[in-house]
Amino acid sequence: MNWILLILGGLFETAFATCLGKAQETTGRESYFWWCGFALSLFMSMFLLYKAISVGSSPIPVGTAYAVWTGIGAVGGVVAGIFIFNEPATFWRMFFVFTLIASVVGLKSVSN
Repeated sequence: MNWILLILGGLFETAFATCLGKAQETTGRESYFWWCGFALSLFMSMFLLYKAISVGSSPIPVGTAYAVWTGIGAVGGVVAGIFIFNEPATFWRMFFVFTLIASVVGLKSVSN
């Protein structure tokens, strides 16, 4: 269950980074919408990370949880950048994203 909370927290980290980018691109009422989404996503991301490291009979170690949480957020941020903000998807960029994914999966597999 804690791993599910951590993955959801990482997805909310992607959401708050995306909302922050959209808030900077927009003005007026639409900007306030994105700022509210940023605040809500930030809260949910931190709350789920906290729950993953502190709840249940087998909480995830802080170092592992933080690395996985930020890895999910980083990969999600790159994917959001490519699809939402039209950033380039170069070979080396994708190579290092896949390296990051492999590292996160490896870290999870060696954690207790």
